[in-house]
Amino acid sequence: MTLSSIVEQIQVTGKDLVGHVSRLIKEGNVRRIVIRDEHGHTFMEIPVTVAAVGVIAAPLIAALGTLAAMVAKFTIIVERNSPAV
Repeated sequence: MTLSSIVEQIQVTGKDLVGHVSRLIKEGNVRRIVIRDEHGHTFMEIPVTVAAVGVIAAPLIAALGTLAAMVAKFTIIVERNSPAV
């Protein structure tokens, strides 16, 4: 049995970043979230093991709020578990 994943890229503005990442964390099939600025610099990587723990996710969301105030455009790269066939 092999595990495969689906990767998608989502373009968001700074004001929508926190809300979008919060929704992704609440989904059950996200393995990893990578947040990059418009120049391709990686600001944050959130593995699923961290995102699954709500106590740890809260400070990450707070940090994203600060980050969103500094940069206007972001790319969110979402790695999801592939649906079982």
